[in-house]
Amino acid sequence: MLWQILFGLSALIVAASVYYLVIGLWGRAARFLTAAEEHAPEGRGALGGITRFLVKKTGPMVRGFLKADKADKLEQRLTMAGEPEGIEPVDFIAMQFLSAIGFFLFSLIFCGFFAFEPVSWVLTSTLFLLGGFLFPHVWLRDIIAKRHLQISRALPYALDLLTLSVEAGLDFAAAVNKVVEKGRSGPLVDELRLMLNQLRMGKTREEGLRTLAERTNMPQLHQFTSALIQADRMGTSLGKVLRIQSTQLRVDRTQRAEKLAGEAPVKMLFPLIFCIFPCVFVVLFAPIIYQFIIGGV
Repeated sequence: MLWQILFGLSALIVAASVYYLVIGLWGRAARFLTAAEEHAPEGRGALGGITRFLVKKTGPMVRGFLKADKADKLEQRLTMAGEPEGIEPVDFIAMQFLSAIGFFLFSLIFCGFFAFEPVSWVLTSTLFLLGGFLFPHVWLRDIIAKRHLQISRALPYALDLLTLSVEAGLDFAAAVNKVVEKGRSGPLVDELRLMLNQLRMGKTREEGLRTLAERTNMPQLHQFTSALIQADRMGTSLGKVLRIQSTQLRVDRTQRAEKLAGEAPVKMLFPLIFCIFPCVFVVLFAPIIYQFIIGGV
C-alpha cells in the first residue's frame, strides 16, 4: 500500500514538473515571438521578424570580428544596396555566422539521410559551412546589381524631367524636387530625395552631387554629377549641360542594348548544344534506330 502511495506521489510530481516546464517554455516562446514580430520588417511576417531578432541578438557577440577597414567597406556596400532593412555592418557579420550555422546543420541532416561515409561527411559539411558563410555576400551583391539596374532604367526619364524643369526656369533644387514629386518611385527617386534633403540642410550643390555619386557608385551617375559640378564651376547653363547628358545617356543605353544583343547568340550556344539539340536528335533518330534494331532482330 505504501509503495502505491509513493508511486502516485511521484507520478503527481512528475506531471506537475512537466506541466510547469511546458507553461514556462510556452511563455518564453510567446515572448520570443512577440519580440520577433516587433523586429519584423514591413511585409516580412513572423519568420522575417525571427531572423531579424536573431541577427540583432547575435550582433554584439560577433562585434570583435569586425575590423575598422572591413566595417567601412561593408558600410559602403550596404549603402550601395540602399541599406536593406536597416542592416548595419555588425548585423551583416552576424548574418554570416548564422547562415554558416544553418548551412552546417542542413549538411548534417543531408549527410545523415544519405548515409555518407565519415570522410565525405566532413568534406560536405565543410563545403556547406563555407557556402553558408559566403551566402550573405552573394545576397548583397544581387541586391546591389538589382538596385543599379533599377537606377539605370529610371535615369533617362528622370534626367529628361530634370532637363525640362530647368529649361522651364526652375533652379536646380526646385527641378530636383519636381523629379521627386513626379518621378516613378524607386531607388533613384529615393537617392534624389536624400540629396534634396541635404541641400535643404545647408550642403552645397557640389557636395550633394558628390554624395549622390558616392552612395550609388555607378559610372552613369558619376559622369552625370561630374558634368554638373563642372558646369557649376564654369558658370555654364545647366539646361544645356543636362540636354547633352540626356542625349549621351540615351546613346550609351542604345549601345549597351546592341552589345547585349550581340552577346545573345554566344550565350545561347550552351543550352542549344547540351539541351535542345539532344532532344531534337532523339525525336528525329530514335524511330529510325528502333526500326533498325527491330529489323535486325
